[in-house]
Amino acid sequence: MHFGSLVAAVGSYLDARAAGGRWLLRIEDVDAPRNVAGAADSILRTLGDFGFEWDGAPVWQSNRLEKYREILDLLRHQGDVYPCSCSRREIADSAENPSVDGGLVYPGTCRHGLLPGRSPRAWRMRVAAVELGFDDRVQGPRRQNLEREVGDFVLLRADGPYAYQLAVVVDDAEAGVTDIVRGADLIESTPRQIWLQQRLGYPAVRYAHLPVVTNVAGEKLSKQTLAPAVSSAGGVPLLVRAMQFLGQPVPEDLPRVSLATFWDWAIAHWQIAQVPTRPASVLATVAGDADGEAHQLIAGPAQEL
Repeated sequence: MHFGSLVAAVGSYLDARAAGGRWLLRIEDVDAPRNVAGAADSILRTLGDFGFEWDGAPVWQSNRLEKYREILDLLRHQGDVYPCSCSRREIADSAENPSVDGGLVYPGTCRHGLLPGRSPRAWRMRVAAVELGFDDRVQGPRRQNLEREVGDFVLLRADGPYAYQLAVVVDDAEAGVTDIVRGADLIESTPRQIWLQQRLGYPAVRYAHLPVVTNVAGEKLSKQTLAPAVSSAGGVPLLVRAMQFLGQPVPEDLPRVSLATFWDWAIAHWQIAQVPTRPASVLATVAGDADGEAHQLIAGPAQEL
């Protein structure tokens, strides 16, 4: 769990608790090849040590594969999904337009049936030439034409796992989620999730996308960019840094209070209107390393995602 993860956790936790709502914890481990042994347990321990209290037992996506299969079958019955035999190379060779998330807009090669002699590799969700919009509580109004900017998107990948888009939509609806607070790196996925919600008859939800933490190279903190882990030994001062990153004004003595006092104060004073609207900010030096040593945190200019 790195500092960017802590920022997202603090923002979502405070927003839920300030509204008198529940805060649900989900382990998104459906992509088994990328899972690191023991990482989920470490995250749970770290969250607990920082004083986060979640409602109910954590949900593990790896235990819900049958539910995802059931929903995919429903979408097949509705005619909303179709098999696709295209490889990444074939898509790269035939696609012409870049997508909003850095890939390529799927050109619809298999939309009207597989080519002779081809076998399905993945299952794709049909989209329409409609503009989907939502008013993000932090980033403001957003609009996206799924057909032009994304194309038919994958729900079951060629290598076996169910796609993030399907799993989170199903999980959120079943849990009765009303508000999603997460990093702005996921904002371009939101119209796909709204499209799925509509096709499945799920209730609409509200979204708030927080600025993500980047390193000095403009890269989002992640295990891929070798972001160091935070330690709960960083305690209240590290939680205060997360609040400051989210634009929350805090008193000078707040880093010196107890964990319980910090959370009481933070919940009572949470203001989502103060969260910066920029999608990302630089973290010049890491605030809290694996040894629990606190370092200075500097928020710099906005970076493009």
